[in-house]
Amino acid sequence: MNVLVGDIGGTKTILAIFSSEMGPHSPIEEKTYHSARYESLEVMVQEYLDEVKIEVDHACFGVAGPVVAGRARITNLTWVVDAAALQKACNLAEVALLNDLESVGYAIPILRQEDIHTINAGESVPGGSIAVLAPGTGLGEGFLTYDNGVYRAHASEGSHVSFAPVGDLQVGLLTYLNKQGHNHVSFERVCSGGPGMPNLYAYLKSTGLEEPAWLAERLSSSEDPTPVIFSAAHDTSRPCELAIATLDLFTTILGAEAGNLALKVLSTGGIYLGGGISPRILDDLHKPIFLEALRSKGRFRQLLANMPLHVILNSKAGLLGAAAFGLTIPAPCP
Repeated sequence: MNVLVGDIGGTKTILAIFSSEMGPHSPIEEKTYHSARYESLEVMVQEYLDEVKIEVDHACFGVAGPVVAGRARITNLTWVVDAAALQKACNLAEVALLNDLESVGYAIPILRQEDIHTINAGESVPGGSIAVLAPGTGLGEGFLTYDNGVYRAHASEGSHVSFAPVGDLQVGLLTYLNKQGHNHVSFERVCSGGPGMPNLYAYLKSTGLEEPAWLAERLSSSEDPTPVIFSAAHDTSRPCELAIATLDLFTTILGAEAGNLALKVLSTGGIYLGGGISPRILDDLHKPIFLEALRSKGRFRQLLANMPLHVILNSKAGLLGAAAFGLTIPAPCP
């Protein structure tokens, strides 16, 4: 059986074909597209299938955004992805839509040793739930539960709950963002690469931390300030207190929210950090401030300290997970 798999994002889309013979780690064919160049996913998929000329039976797509009744609106695009419309347009037996964190979740049970970096080995409980957080442009959250011998992934929009500040510095951050017109401040607004890092940087700058001229110049000429701030925070040749403080605050908030999610789903099977940011800040995730923020939950501190903590290094975990799920869809009846 061949399955069409897609990792759908506002900037790029990866389409690939996997077979039951080769498994989810080895695509038969794979291609990356610029999403905005296409008026719909149907048009892109049809172009891909016409080009590769490989017959497929089913399709599974991971999409950035909530999936409700087989439909999803893609962030930063005009696309509305509809499973039924895709099935009809591309003449497929069945189409499954997964939230992007569901896709990452389904990859976790089949990740290889080189796909993960362990921060805390902990004590994994067989069949225990698993928490997944993915800081990138946004902050994705999800979880896995064990059911009849297999892990099943579940979507969540937990990053949009209200930010819970800890300590005077974070209370000041909440007050600052409220004054900027944000009546509801979510965790994603303070713990992501899109709105999060720039918000933290602007807040700390407003407290009096000096912005060096060279960094101000770099930021003014960059479309995306987040990688510039990361780079400055890691630049040991000219330490920048403002950039370092921004990354430390980001790391602390990420740790606190990881601990929140871990308690909510009782993730005794482990906590996994994915997304584009986590692999870039491995050294920062080993700092005491991150683990302290994660574990500082009163009498449940030891429970959290026992939970394994890993970073997903595989940048195509979403595609891998969508493939793993897609290959379990029953074959059509003859």
